[in-house]
Amino acid sequence: MECIYKKQKGVPEFKCIQYEERSSDYVVLIPVINEGDRIRKELIRAYKYRISDYADLVICDGGSEDGSTDEMVLRKLKVNTLLIKQDVGRQGAQLRMGIWWALQRGYRGILTIDGNNKDSIEDVPHFLEKLEAGYDLIQGSRFVKGGRAVNTPVVRLIAVRLIHAPLISLTARHRFTDTTNAYRAYSARYLSDRRVCPLRDSFMTYELLAYLSVRASQLGYRVCEIPVTRAYPKKGKVPTKISFLKGNSELMKILIKNLLGAYRPSE
Repeated sequence: MECIYKKQKGVPEFKCIQYEERSSDYVVLIPVINEGDRIRKELIRAYKYRISDYADLVICDGGSEDGSTDEMVLRKLKVNTLLIKQDVGRQGAQLRMGIWWALQRGYRGILTIDGNNKDSIEDVPHFLEKLEAGYDLIQGSRFVKGGRAVNTPVVRLIAVRLIHAPLISLTARHRFTDTTNAYRAYSARYLSDRRVCPLRDSFMTYELLAYLSVRASQLGYRVCEIPVTRAYPKKGKVPTKISFLKGNSELMKILIKNLLGAYRPSE
């Protein structure tokens, strides 16, 4: 089944191609754009570990043109639905598209994971256990006991440990260790809270991830971290959409604005 959702306040215009009906209380949103073999390898891992038995897999495509979202491949690997953004914005817009659609479909919990095959998608059931236990924000971390950081570039390791995580922790008033990691889960009640309001057009790039990392504990929701693996390739180009200079300077601006409360919804 295929349909177009027109642009509305806080949600970009997008195409929805549904392969299966909803089959779970939980959904895994995977934002991608031209991830090539990386997303296929990730979905193969998900298929191997029968992740679709635990949660519906949904691709949030930013407009891939490399054939990586081929329908036959996605169907074979048990992807439930493909959402294709047809509007402006980057990761934040893709996630807003997916979150709105997932809430409309009635999921009780929403997971997000990058589509570049760096993360242990086989750990999805552990996130669901925490959602079932009543947690509202579950952050995956390679730095807590049981987690694994494999081939992490030194510059990125320093940035996460000494800059990003301390600033997010200060803003959240709760200690987090792996705050650039998009592998996390949210309860529907957290995302639906009017004091959170994640569906805003101002969240175009990485603002939404930073904001959702801190708002839960600020509002008294239950938060925690669980161990995951994040593995970078031994050699070759680092799979990331963040450029070294411009991308990291944008991230710093987002962190400071987040610290100052710029993303909190107006009363």
